[in-house]
Amino acid sequence: MLDNIRVEDIMFLDIETVPQESVYDNMSQEMQVLWDKKSEYFRKEDETASDVYGRAGIYAEFGKIVCISVGIVTARDTKRIFRVKSFAGDNEKVLLEDFGQMLNQFARGRDRNICGHNAKEFDFPFIARRMLINGVHLPHILDVAGKKPWEVKFLDTMDMWKFGDYKHYTSLNLLTTIFNIPSPKDDIDGSQVAAVFYEENDVERIARYCEKDVLATAQLFLRFKGEDLIDEEAIEHA
Repeated sequence: MLDNIRVEDIMFLDIETVPQESVYDNMSQEMQVLWDKKSEYFRKEDETASDVYGRAGIYAEFGKIVCISVGIVTARDTKRIFRVKSFAGDNEKVLLEDFGQMLNQFARGRDRNICGHNAKEFDFPFIARRMLINGVHLPHILDVAGKKPWEVKFLDTMDMWKFGDYKHYTSLNLLTTIFNIPSPKDDIDGSQVAAVFYEENDVERIARYCEKDVLATAQLFLRFKGEDLIDEEAIEHA
């Protein structure tokens, strides 16, 4: 499994997203109407569009990215090093531009891949859509329009675990547990990110949480390949 893919040729990533505004009432009237229509599909009978506005962060049209964390495996002498870096803050366009530059540099002229957990369904398209909305040029590796399936360099650890089972969803937390990988969920979880961002204004905490998911994804990929995990002392923060 995955014998033809070197872990050194992969950029692992994860994103954290929040609703565009801290509360429903801060949206423009036009966006409120559009959210009302969007949320009709999942609201309960006793819920209003305002009640479910916390879910806006999972939709690229109503949410925004506040952190992208990336990690790559490099070799130093005979030891593997995991280098992790985060692009985080309240200026989404700037963090997307900085991430895009790094991604282009990583993939330029080489057979490189990007990998996340449930990333084909969420992270990759969310990043691409928010780049277009912010007027940021798409990195070549994300610009998949018109590409043949074998030309798309997307890897997804959840997709790998499915083995073709389209209805099966398995969380990163569950997989790290059954593969005896230290759990990344030791502080906050995704449902708390918006509160940490808007109420605590603690982007660094969000970045630390996001980086743990990136490391967990890389470790899971190594487990899938039957290779040794990265030692904790071999993790470097850029």
